[in-house]
Amino acid sequence: MNDKQHAPVQVHFYMVAGLLWLKLLLLRVLFFDRIAWEWIAADIAPVLLIMGVLAFITPGRMKKAVFWSFNGLLSLIFFAASVYFNHFGSVPTYMAFYELNQVFQVKESVESTIEWIDYLFFADLAVMILYALFRKWQGGPAFPVRSRPSHKARRVYLVVLLVAIIGGGSLSAYSIDSARGITNELVQAESAGFLNYEVVAAIKAQEDNGLIGTGDIKDTIAKIDALEAAYPYKDIVDGLPEYYGSQKGKNVIIIQMEAFQNFPLHQSLDGQELTPVLNSLAGEGFYFPHVYQQIGPGNTSDAEFMSNTSIYPIGTLAMSTGFGDRELPSLPRLLRDKGYEAYTFHVNKVGFWNRNELYPALGFNGYYDKGSFKNDHFNAFGASDEQLYATAVEKLAALQKKGTPFYAQLVTASSHHPFRIPVSFKKIQVPDKLQGTMLGDYLTAINYTDYAIGTLIERLKQQGLWDNTMLVLYGDHFGLQPKDVPEEQVEEALGIPYDSRISRFNIPLIVHVPGMTQGRAVERTGGQLDILPTVANLLGVPLKDEGFTAFGHDLLNIDSNVVGMRYYLPSGSFFNDEVMFVPGKGFADGEAVSLDTLQPVEGISKYQSDYDYILKLMNLSDEYVKLLPQR
Repeated sequence: MNDKQHAPVQVHFYMVAGLLWLKLLLLRVLFFDRIAWEWIAADIAPVLLIMGVLAFITPGRMKKAVFWSFNGLLSLIFFAASVYFNHFGSVPTYMAFYELNQVFQVKESVESTIEWIDYLFFADLAVMILYALFRKWQGGPAFPVRSRPSHKARRVYLVVLLVAIIGGGSLSAYSIDSARGITNELVQAESAGFLNYEVVAAIKAQEDNGLIGTGDIKDTIAKIDALEAAYPYKDIVDGLPEYYGSQKGKNVIIIQMEAFQNFPLHQSLDGQELTPVLNSLAGEGFYFPHVYQQIGPGNTSDAEFMSNTSIYPIGTLAMSTGFGDRELPSLPRLLRDKGYEAYTFHVNKVGFWNRNELYPALGFNGYYDKGSFKNDHFNAFGASDEQLYATAVEKLAALQKKGTPFYAQLVTASSHHPFRIPVSFKKIQVPDKLQGTMLGDYLTAINYTDYAIGTLIERLKQQGLWDNTMLVLYGDHFGLQPKDVPEEQVEEALGIPYDSRISRFNIPLIVHVPGMTQGRAVERTGGQLDILPTVANLLGVPLKDEGFTAFGHDLLNIDSNVVGMRYYLPSGSFFNDEVMFVPGKGFADGEAVSLDTLQPVEGISKYQSDYDYILKLMNLSDEYVKLLPQR
């Protein structure tokens, strides 16, 4: 190797390692709003290990290119991880790459979450390119070549490489092992460092035996039944559950409302009622004001999965991607056995979130996707909610004429992030101080979603369907991110208390039934898993007699409840009738926040049983869904 080839290698090794460490520190700030100095060595350890190995196995003349290519690759990964965190609020694992094909479907939404600071991950590369172009313009080499390093410098470099491999490998192994016992994924990622955290996730996935379970599903169901029997739920009625079968034989329409939080209900903005249609429905039916999202990385598709199965999402992969090849116990299958036909309607392409596999797995008779709707160019998805409802009612009216009861799932998209409503569709005028803000756009989108539901009701009445149809409406997940809309902005705009977690994860659930004129607010805490059992009770479908395993509960017939959440909160987090609990490394250093006052609660020991129960229940749910038969 000549001097010119050998000279720059050491410098480039040190430069790349240093730059990557700075980028990892930046990533820490973006993820955790701080740099925990006691854990920063865990960031550089895997970088040194990999670069040390690359230095030994790469031919001399290729080392520079390999080092800087490694820098470019990690920079791209860090950028993507930061954008992912901006959009979803959780630290991504390598499993997120399974969903990369979804990015182009929500390009407008993802682009709106990119912040200028994210581009700092490429700042060094940009500077180098500009410097190289400047040197070329001057007529000299792009990068000057230094003289051959001294013998001492080469020995130091060799020692550095050995320390990088041995020390980096040892520290990475220690960080990974220490983090594995932590329940809270955010704390795991912070203590292990981003790259080591990916290894922690891979080990967990391996321990979970992937997506195919082993064992007998009957044994798992027995464990589920035993756990449920041991938890102090109490039926609040004797004999048949309250309202059991009151809607037997009725048509069912379930509307899943995109990014719809509960706080806008019964609120006004400058004298303009934000959700007049939903307010009216809540006043005439069952309104559940304390229901919380439970979705995983599949977001909207996970909400569809849960409302139709009452099974927890696994938290590492969209259920439509991981379990679209199964025969899922579901509401469509339960109702098809009762003579119903089941269809689902969504204005996007059915391939989005692998729904072309999810819908058959759930047992729907069929689906209507993008090509079925008149495209009025409402947003990036195409058709507006009004067009969604126009097509749905047309198809459902045809079933009614055949005398066939139906179950229809309608998935809205008009209130999708970034909440940009065409001027001609806007129904309210936001005040000047909210013009151009995320909150102003969100409230405008929510108001339109509510308006469109009113057009659905009118169409159902015109077709003679309204008096024979049970209408269920719920939000799929939050819409507002704390970084875009601070708590104080919501409180000032609407004059209500708002919490960046409790209020953000609180979604509406309304069940409107024919003939009910006096509404009932059901104060029981619930989640999306509870939708199926509640609907089944009203329809007179006995889940236990049907051999159906539900991980949720009938909210009309239970005197206490606790619902688990993961992905958007750490595993082990839950909502009960009193608090939201979020673990630290485990239960003992966790925090509880009152659902009523939104203030911290002292003395958390009484919630230990809920924490233990939820962890066991979610693990059994994972075990159960992995044992379901493949189609």
